[in-house]
Amino acid sequence: MQTLLLYDITSDRIRLKIAETCMDYGLDRTQFSAFCGELSRNHQQELLLKLTDLLGDEPGALLLIPINAADWERRAEIRNAKPETESVPTPAPPRPARDSSDDPF
Repeated sequence: MQTLLLYDITSDRIRLKIAETCMDYGLDRTQFSAFCGELSRNHQQELLLKLTDLLGDEPGALLLIPINAADWERRAEIRNAKPETESVPTPAPPRPARDSSDDPF
């Protein structure tokens, strides 16, 4: 079953652990605080328990949304990718060496 997991956590340390745990479960990061992927119902429950333990009493929010296949297939997704290569300015051609006979001093 497709799963969407969103979180809002203030602690950098806990946020990093949450993200690593999501990736350990095979979820793909879609935004800084959003992951999605295929998880069985049991894995969804297991993941949510692990994330709840990681969050502990710290302020934050976790939202796990199971999505059935038919709804997932009807999703709309728009992604603009960064260009593969960034444009690098072309260096100016080297200046010709000056002849010391041209030097007025």
